[in-house]
Amino acid sequence: MTMVNAYDGSDDQLDPRTRALIARRARALGPAYRLFYQHPLEFARADGVYLYDRDGAAYLDAYNNVASVGHCHPRIVAAIAAQAATLNTHTRYLHEITIDYAERLLTKLGAPLDHVMFTCTGSEANDLALRIARAHTKGVGVVVTQNAYHGVTQALAELSPSLGRAVEIGPHVRVVPPPAAGATGEAFAEQVADAFRELRIAGIKPAALLVDTIFSSDGVFVDPAGFLGSAVDAARRAGALFIADEVQAGFARTGSQFWGFARHGLAPDIVTMGKPMGNGHPLGGVAVKAKVVEAFGQSCRYFNTFGGNPVSCAAGMAVLDVIEEEALQANAARTGALLASALKGVSARHACMGEVRGAGLFYAVDIAGGAALAARIVNGVRDKRVLISATGVNGDILKIRPPLVFTSSHVDQLITALDEVAAAI
Repeated sequence: MTMVNAYDGSDDQLDPRTRALIARRARALGPAYRLFYQHPLEFARADGVYLYDRDGAAYLDAYNNVASVGHCHPRIVAAIAAQAATLNTHTRYLHEITIDYAERLLTKLGAPLDHVMFTCTGSEANDLALRIARAHTKGVGVVVTQNAYHGVTQALAELSPSLGRAVEIGPHVRVVPPPAAGATGEAFAEQVADAFRELRIAGIKPAALLVDTIFSSDGVFVDPAGFLGSAVDAARRAGALFIADEVQAGFARTGSQFWGFARHGLAPDIVTMGKPMGNGHPLGGVAVKAKVVEAFGQSCRYFNTFGGNPVSCAAGMAVLDVIEEEALQANAARTGALLASALKGVSARHACMGEVRGAGLFYAVDIAGGAALAARIVNGVRDKRVLISATGVNGDILKIRPPLVFTSSHVDQLITALDEVAAAI
């Protein structure tokens, strides 16, 4: 699968240093890696919502939700440094900060989730969630959406159609189209029910419905809030668990709620977390109902050398502190409303842009001219020092996902760049 906004080697305007660095990278890292943008970027430092290249030029980051509370946030940097200077070890020794963080996360997640198990990444979290679901249900069948991305392990690659045709979907997996924009969810629920019936007919016992609750890789489908509930009911009737992948939607991203599943009024059986959890420090986790993890806990011992280490947990605690003390959930709602309005205005002014969808600080814009035009827009705004990306089954949907510290002035900068590029096209 070709990345929409990937460097393909065709730019003959690269400066000698950049060309040499790309060549060194290819020799050292091999052929599987990709670079963003037709003209790749080399950054030297970051602060808040800006990334700075070697010459000091600032690029507005409207894409990276990993540093979700802002790049190099001093509160988080200090927490990591202080804990790293004190102690860092694994979870087979008692350490209070790991327990403190788990308890605090559980209060954020709410009932009926009872336990947290730590990993280093969202991929590891989804992998562990699958193991728990299989132990509980004694099944292996999983339903995912058409362009889902859930991770890079072998087990998760088989559940991630967005990785492209070269990565085969597992025989125990059924793929359904994403929910239609603005639909009630009944049609999506019927597709989910049909997929589980297909698994049963094939002799494959269901284990889970695994859903990114903002459908980020499919094209961002969020409204009406609550539409996901009927699909979850269909999965449970089939004997499957509902795994809410909150790697993209969690930690105040949607503004109105702290979690994507909460927008739908749902109580998942398992929740997986990653990316923004440590603001760039490797940290992931699985929250699970006690009765769901019981079979796994009786038959397996779980250990992750780095998952739940004190430094990672210090970073996670600091992220929660910052979200609360800087009122970033409220900011996501407030600034997100400004962003939505502004994006709709751009769309109305330019024929190449279509429907705008999203919540909080996560938005998608359909592009009428297909993937090639979406790539022109992504690279065009990059040349204006604004960073976005593209997504969707056909690569024709702009993906805008800035840090939660975005403000109205940053929205203005983003919209100006989009307006100018669209007008030129």
